[in-house]
Amino acid sequence: MHESRRPLIIRILTSNALIGLVAMVVLGVVAFNLNFGGTSGPPALAEDGPISANEALQLIQQPDIGPIEANAIANAKRRAYERQKAIEKKAREKRAWYRKHKKEIDAKKEAERIAKLPNPSSEENKKLGKQLSDLRGWSSCWKSLETLWTHESHWNERADNPWSDAYGIPQALPGTKMATAGPNWQYNATTQIVWGLGYIKSRYGDPCKAWGFWQSHNWY
Repeated sequence: MHESRRPLIIRILTSNALIGLVAMVVLGVVAFNLNFGGTSGPPALAEDGPISANEALQLIQQPDIGPIEANAIANAKRRAYERQKAIEKKAREKRAWYRKHKKEIDAKKEAERIAKLPNPSSEENKKLGKQLSDLRGWSSCWKSLETLWTHESHWNERADNPWSDAYGIPQALPGTKMATAGPNWQYNATTQIVWGLGYIKSRYGDPCKAWGFWQSHNWY
């Protein structure tokens, strides 16, 4: 059919100008959807790089947090801060208390540890004392040594005098003096006897003389 004879509406719809206009409208809609996501919410931001002016404008136009919600958040932050400060204060007080009582705590722990160790009988300690005394050549003074340390401690390696802090079988004063004979002086009968015999040797010469002195003074 000749072009001039086609209906007017057909010629308008197929004109190049109208087709171009429709294409521009479609491209505009696509661009709008790409930039603003086609929704009323905030724009989708790129993972990297600065945001555009349009994106920034959309972000600052979002509604602010309401006063009730803001107060609830602030109160929650205040309570969390107060809990943290209370915990820190309690921890400081606990550390201060421990530093103040550390010696007492350590002494109690050590006493509990020693109490769990084997505890030989007085007769076992006497037998050991006689052997060590004989090795020093004091077999003739055994009865004096036995009687002396029976009066002092009943041959109990854990005897602790509450009035003088004398300790152990020979009642060393203070008990820490026996540490020169061994680090286990608090519970080891051998260490205590070795120290006690050394003390008698240095101070009196032998157990016979030490016992003679004790009979006159009630201490040696």
